Amino acid sequence: MPDALRLDRVSYTYPSAQGPALHDVSLALGEGEMVVLAGGSGSGKSTLLRAACGLAPHFFGGTLAGHVRVWGRDTRDEGPGQLADAVTLVLQDPEAQTVMNGVRAEIELPLESRGMRGPALARTVEETALALGIADLLERPVRTLSGGELQRVALAAALAARPGLLLLDEPTSQLDPVAAEELLAQLRRLNEDHGTTVVLAEQRLERCLAAADRVIALEHGRVACDSTAAGFVRWAASRCPELVPPAARMMSLAGLDPLPVTVKQARSLLRRAGVAPIGAAPGEEERGSPWRRRLKRRKAPTAVLALRNVWVEWDDGSGGTVTALRGLDLELRRGETVALLGRNGAGKSTLLRVAAGIVQPARGAARAEGDVALLVQTPSDYLLHERVVEELAPDVAVAALGELGLAHLAEADPRDLSGGERQRLALGVVLAGRGIGAGAPPPVVALDEPTRGMDQQRKRELAERIQALADQDAAVIVATHDVEFAARVARRCVLLGGGRVVADGSTTEVLAGGRYFTTEVARVLGPGAAAVLPEQGAPLVRAALASAVATGREVAAL
Repeated sequence: MPDALRLDRVSYTYPSAQGPALHDVSLALGEGEMVVLAGGSGSGKSTLLRAACGLAPHFFGGTLAGHVRVWGRDTRDEGPGQLADAVTLVLQDPEAQTVMNGVRAEIELPLESRGMRGPALARTVEETALALGIADLLERPVRTLSGGELQRVALAAALAARPGLLLLDEPTSQLDPVAAEELLAQLRRLNEDHGTTVVLAEQRLERCLAAADRVIALEHGRVACDSTAAGFVRWAASRCPELVPPAARMMSLAGLDPLPVTVKQARSLLRRAGVAPIGAAPGEEERGSPWRRRLKRRKAPTAVLALRNVWVEWDDGSGGTVTALRGLDLELRRGETVALLGRNGAGKSTLLRVAAGIVQPARGAARAEGDVALLVQTPSDYLLHERVVEELAPDVAVAALGELGLAHLAEADPRDLSGGERQRLALGVVLAGRGIGAGAPPPVVALDEPTRGMDQQRKRELAERIQALADQDAAVIVATHDVEFAARVARRCVLLGGGRVVADGSTTEVLAGGRYFTTEVARVLGPGAAAVLPEQGAPLVRAALASAVATGREVAAL
């Protein structure tokens, strides 16, 4: 039987690009493999997936050298439409992939194109919707969905047809933690029960490494690592630290080995090292325990944004009413950095649009002192020109592109950028002359899922940029499903549920003890540690190791 996917010395260059996005890539994936595709922003992950289904070069143009074969079928001879029965790609931007007006019709479309009709069609749609938690969306128009809901619908349409080769580009980027785990469980079932070959390009590697048979890392369009998950973590620790998952990074900083792939392995490593307690609730550990850490609150001055008893409702297009915000109260103060968390459809994007004056509440009021700069979830909405440099005002373009790490792409077409690169460029468009490139920032900066497609290095740079805005007295609020980023960027976390604020406190208070809205480090150490980042956890681990040695507890050989 032919390989599910084979690339033989494949190089690909986008039209007008200065160099190839893929360089002499050769690899073969067998039936039933679960493969995670890792790499930094712009490393070639999205391009490889586009080549694997024929979109590159049939749709994107450009030049392809070498051969790509899907189940033995050469993409030079067959384009994406002809290969649709053999391979399915879920794009990074689900809004660019949905074609039908209604959710049910969107899921039915690929099934009907394969000849499915009647009860079998209805059953498959129902099963898929239940598996991805979107049964309540089936009668909704696509235009009424949140970004995360839209992503789940695009995934449902792809999974329903059970393709032999399934390609996914950042499929959890807009999913809340629970929905992300449900999706990964569904992918495992497809892989294990039906033999589907799955290739998953992801930036949040801690979510998916445990399920991977194989991890392929790209650097500058070349295969840099092709190994097991454990082998990849060892490689990344020495060659590409920004790809190391948080728990493994914490252990590396603490000097422990072998580096874990999963939370279970990390906790086991600590137990074998004689470290206790693990998972103690706050107050259960002894006074002065090395696990204890307190976060000092920064006093914030004047409120620059206030939402009072805000209600937002709209017709969902199916005869019902969606209440997006329910009597919501929220204040932001100068210099604050706030992460806005919550499940898909909780009201995060609506809250930001109310703050920016784009959506008017049915009841209540929103007051802002000055402008609210808003970056929405779809960066392509901001990109209107043929060259990257033209997207920014001439007086700030050079400085802004340099600050955003996009100077080398100044002459590129914005449509040829990776998802993370487009996101950074859109941020530059929103803030150019006001904190990016030159000038003072607006009083309030609101960012909706700003880390889509960004690697860890770019996320750290974005976190530093957000802190710089806060240091200039801007209030920055970031709606995100990336809990690791929230822990790094925010001093305060606000959790929404059903359009209401259900938790509001310091980042440590909100994230340290959660089951889903928490970080990998917090899962390893437990709530008593009050640590949510690797850099916070590593000193605690070292101190606990020293305490174990001092008290004579046996430390197992590692």
